[in-house]
This record gives sequence, C-alpha cells and structure tokens, in this order.
Amino acid sequence: MRRDASVDAPPVIDWGVATLALAGEMESGDLHLVKRVGRGTLVAAVDGLGHGAEAAAAARAAVAALDQYAEESLLPLVRRCHDALAGSRGVVMSLAYVGGVQPSLTWLGVGNVEGVVLHAAPNKRPARASLVTRGGIVGGTTLPPLRPDVVSIARGDLLIFATDGIRGGFTEGLPTDATPQQLADEILARYGKGTDDALVLVARYAGGGSGRA
Repeated sequence: MRRDASVDAPPVIDWGVATLALAGEMESGDLHLVKRVGRGTLVAAVDGLGHGAEAAAAARAAVAALDQYAEESLLPLVRRCHDALAGSRGVVMSLAYVGGVQPSLTWLGVGNVEGVVLHAAPNKRPARASLVTRGGIVGGTTLPPLRPDVVSIARGDLLIFATDGIRGGFTEGLPTDATPQQLADEILARYGKGTDDALVLVARYAGGGSGRA
C-alpha cells in the first residue's frame, strides 16, 4: 500500500489507497495520483490494460503525464495522457478534481474504473452519485467523446475509485466512522477478485478542514 501526497499543500481531502498486484506479478498495473492543484485536489485511478510489466509501464506513463500537466482541466489532461501513451498498451482511467472555489467535484472516466460519490448527509437525496464512464482506451486509436460532469459535495462526502479488480457492490454497508484508509483496506479485502491487479482509492472531502492533500 502506498500513500503519495503533497505535504506542503493546504488540505482539501483526507484519503487512503489500497492496492494488490495479481499473484505472481512483480508490480501492479493499477496506479493512482493525488495532487494538490490550485484550490482543489486532482485524484486519479489508472489501470494499465492487462497485467504485468507492460501494464505497469503504461500506467506509470499515464500518471507521469497527469502529474506533469495537472494544472490543466480534465478534458485536455486526458488528451495529454492519450498522446503520451501512443504506442503503449494503453490504460483506462477515472479522474476527479475535488474542491476549488465552490464545494464541488468534477470528474470523467474512460473505460471501466468505477467512480462513486457517497453523500454524508443522511437526508441528501440521492444518497450517491455514480460516474458515467465512456468506453475506450487512453492511448488507443481514438478517444471517445468526453464531457466532464459536476457533482455538488459537502464536508464528509466520500469519493471512491475502484479498478476492475474489485467486484461491484463495494459501497454496501461501509462504516461511516472509518477513515479513508480503513475503508480502502476493507473494500480491497472484501471485494478484491484475485484474478487481476486491484486498486481502491477513497477520499473524504474535508471542506477546508484538516486533511492530507
């Protein structure tokens, strides 16, 4: 398990990540990035196609592009990754920008990295929002038409990204008082398929309060 965050950036989110490589592989093709950008934080989960060294290399190239061009908005950021991955195995990814001037989350996805927002307020309806991803491969022949969506958020709301090494239904019965790292660990332990690399990233919006990124 790895945690990477800017230690000198003002807090926006508390977060944790849990990862597991496919048995027999030396490295995972599922990687993440959490980076403070302006008044918000960029959060991304990347899944290199397949598994093994080539998948990991593609995922690393995508994360490097995300890191280098993190100041750009999500749509051109995905295009930067697409260009950087030309000739590689390619990746699927979901990414979000959390915070900013208004308490909101902007996200988009290419491929099958699942994204969910769980609202903390008990009277919030709907209680959750799901990311609508577009089929395709970042680094493939052409990107699908992409349009970022915006979700209003409040302090305590959770963002969860999960790669396809995690079974569906992973949001059921999550303890609301657990830390993001505890939630990521629990989801991986309970819902990891064991037939592919797996990654779960959980971020709780701190609303400008205490946080890690």
